[in-house]
Amino acid sequence: MNRFHYQALPLDVYFGKGRISELRGILDRYGYRNVLVMTTPDQKSAGEKLAGTLGDIAAGVYPHAVMHVPVEVAQKASAYVREHQIDCCIALGGGSTIGLAKAVALELGVPIVAVPTTYAGSEMTTVYGLTDNGRKTTGKDIRVLPKAVIYDPELTFTLPAAISAASGMNAMAHAVEALYAENKNPIISMMAEESVRSLKNALPKIVQNPQDETAREQAFYGAWLAGICLGSVGMAVHHKICHTLGGTFNLPHAQAHAIMLPYSVHYNRSADDEAMARLASALDIADPQACGSELYRLNQSLGIPMALKDIGFPEHGAEEVARIVCDSPYYNPRPYVYDELLDLLKKAHEGRPPA
Repeated sequence: MNRFHYQALPLDVYFGKGRISELRGILDRYGYRNVLVMTTPDQKSAGEKLAGTLGDIAAGVYPHAVMHVPVEVAQKASAYVREHQIDCCIALGGGSTIGLAKAVALELGVPIVAVPTTYAGSEMTTVYGLTDNGRKTTGKDIRVLPKAVIYDPELTFTLPAAISAASGMNAMAHAVEALYAENKNPIISMMAEESVRSLKNALPKIVQNPQDETAREQAFYGAWLAGICLGSVGMAVHHKICHTLGGTFNLPHAQAHAIMLPYSVHYNRSADDEAMARLASALDIADPQACGSELYRLNQSLGIPMALKDIGFPEHGAEEVARIVCDSPYYNPRPYVYDELLDLLKKAHEGRPPA
């Protein structure tokens, strides 16, 4: 067996149906006395309902989270938290809300308790991202890691099937890239394989019946494992492409990840035999070289948009994204080849099969 390094992140996870009812007690154990519930504008009413369960320790709701955490939005949120002397931010929602809470934590050191309602996974990581002048930059800092995360499957029942599917494939991307990460290790690889398998099995059932409680629980379990993967090892070409798509063209995060995943996997199909064998096993297919095509078929079965042009990516954008990716690459198990990446992005723009 190869040498490896594994580091577990220090946070509490509460998983299971109805666990949101324990939030007040969790906050009391930490000693937080003036907490702010953060949401997107669309989830303001859900935030108000949650704040109402917290009694006298709730300082209100801040419903201004948006995609990709623009710097100016983060600055306004930090100013609000500082002015109202908030001692904990409750991030209720997906990656946008958790990302905003992380930006505040990075600036002010105010702790986070995350209550995910999607399968984004960022609640399990020390990774943060900020967008400024059309460029999204990411970093890692232990200050942005939530103190606690509550996974209550009941909170995902109102998530529409289409958004659930894209969000679940976004989570799967974290697990897939963990399999061929520069610092991969046997523990994370086991979690990644289990994550892909759980999401592959659960997402079609959720699309068929969004109220399927067992499938919702299985998908949240898969997303939690994917979040651990994202927080424990580095990512590669897929995440570099998607961060560029989001920061430069403001594409919806989950849909961009879902669309790009088959193409990214196809790009790396011969770069790491062990990783592709594990991925093929999780996808229940015999040919590791066909993992990209299988993920493409899975997207089709889930009703996910198949082309980047369908979510706002312009045809001329392929050249710019390929250039940015090659100019400042993340680690990847095979070199970044501009012409191949350009071809990949053109296929993704049209929604053509990756192979």
